[in-house]
Amino acid sequence: MITRDQAGFVDLRSYAALGDGRTVALVALDGSIDWYPTPDLDSRPAFARILDADEGFMMLAPTTEYAVERRYAPGTNVLETTYTTDTGTVRVTDSLNTGVAGRLPWGELARRVDGLSGQVGMAWQVRPGTCFGAASPWLDLGADHPILRLDGTALGILGIDHGLTQPEGQLVEGAFTTQEGSRHLIAVVSTHKEPLPLPDPRTIDDGVDRTIRNWETWSEDFAYDGDYREEVLRSALALKLLLHSPSGSIAAAATTSLPESLAGGKNWDYRYTWVRDTAYTLHSLTRVGVREEVHAAVSWMLKNLRAQGTELEVFTRLNGDLPQGTKTPDLTGWRGIGPVVDGNPAAGQLQLGVFGDVFDIVWQYVDAGHVLDPATIRQLADLADLACDVWHRRDAGIWELPEERHYVSSKLGCWNALRCAVLLAERGQMQGSVERWAAERDRISEWVHENGWSEERQSYVWYPGSTELDASILLHAMTGFDTGPRMSATIDALREELGAGPLLYRYSGMEKEESTFVACAYWAVSALVAVGRREEAVELMEQLLPLANDVGIMAEMIEPSDNSFMGNLPQGLSHLALIVAALSLSAQY
Repeated sequence: MITRDQAGFVDLRSYAALGDGRTVALVALDGSIDWYPTPDLDSRPAFARILDADEGFMMLAPTTEYAVERRYAPGTNVLETTYTTDTGTVRVTDSLNTGVAGRLPWGELARRVDGLSGQVGMAWQVRPGTCFGAASPWLDLGADHPILRLDGTALGILGIDHGLTQPEGQLVEGAFTTQEGSRHLIAVVSTHKEPLPLPDPRTIDDGVDRTIRNWETWSEDFAYDGDYREEVLRSALALKLLLHSPSGSIAAAATTSLPESLAGGKNWDYRYTWVRDTAYTLHSLTRVGVREEVHAAVSWMLKNLRAQGTELEVFTRLNGDLPQGTKTPDLTGWRGIGPVVDGNPAAGQLQLGVFGDVFDIVWQYVDAGHVLDPATIRQLADLADLACDVWHRRDAGIWELPEERHYVSSKLGCWNALRCAVLLAERGQMQGSVERWAAERDRISEWVHENGWSEERQSYVWYPGSTELDASILLHAMTGFDTGPRMSATIDALREELGAGPLLYRYSGMEKEESTFVACAYWAVSALVAVGRREEAVELMEQLLPLANDVGIMAEMIEPSDNSFMGNLPQGLSHLALIVAALSLSAQY
């Protein structure tokens, strides 16, 4: 039996994710959907119990004590949960349905219940929250099915043999008993500020099977047969959940405000698209044969950057709009750890690494055999010229810190940008001041070797004059900046100072402020391969893989004392770092 704490929260490890190309729902082990923004991932959530026990959920579970096992249907993001009670067994299949030609123009959250043996009493409830304090839900009984309305969103409740009781108040609920071979369905169909379709529930039930087939077809085209294929496919499917199909953008994570520390304070909204995260995601997806999503994301990013000119934004909303500040709704936060944040304060920061991210995306795209258009070529030449000038400046760094410094990994982002610019020119995909790009690339390299290396620490350091360390330097074993003795020694220094078992903190001092950062540990795997220490990389990989949850989902951070999840989830950086580590071990990176 799965129990919640006294405040109504469950461990973050409890959550599996569903998605339809537009939004993500999170399902706890006890059958409660505790997170569901609609219509888009960055919309206000109708269900947000994960952040406040009073902020809405959709519960479906046996009425008596049970044991539970679950998995994703192979090759899909459709969840199958089996409940075993003293009187029988049932299977719940949870799906955010997709259509015949891709995503549906409405939200369709379907929960199918199949009686497997004996009899099992089941109860369900749909109780929306307040959309971060924006609205009070109200029940509309004017149609053939009950409708819950809030903040412009309509939630139509439909079902098959679902035992609907007379709706009242601000919720809809019901109960039924399964038999061997019985089929039941509860579905929530949603729209926002538009008419609400109410399909025949049997059509929704058929949609579950269609959605499974759609995911299976996607996975059949997954072109990776190297080491750890199942883990790589599961991480690719998790990344696919973060792809926003209306625009082509990629969200960093599916949630907001899940804390990085039990002390609170480090609670961020990751439902935005970062150039950095997009670059790393496309890095991995290109190499496993994903084509359509890669093209959509590259095209979206370049159009978005063109609109920005030379003032590169670190991140934008999923539709390309610039972030509009932050709000702090009056919610408790997960397990009372606030604040809850709607928005992200890092907008407008100077992060030099974004230059490397942009060019790395484009180089990966061209290296895969594609070609650029004239407008993009002109745009990239201007950005390469700009990188030649701005690399001298202080910035906020990859970790978006308030204190600007000459962060070594930021300089290397500019180095990588100019490296890629020269490669693109050699490939005939860029024109411009190629000799200058090459010269400044080499100047940055000299600067890093002179100012970024500490003989005392036998490591690359966080910034000149410091003895502190930064795990993001590992990324530049993968870019090829250094795969020799200095990088190998840096890996050892990082694991000694920042390590907690197989995991790594982001930079010096973070063990006092937050949990370990999952992606950093997988970066270490790839870096070990790059410097020729493959046996150690395999050993580390084998220690890391079991740290995902029971269905292969990973959060941003892991608390090393008990391996509990911290931070937002599913976290794109964590999953893509796993993929790159596997590619590195399979010599496909």
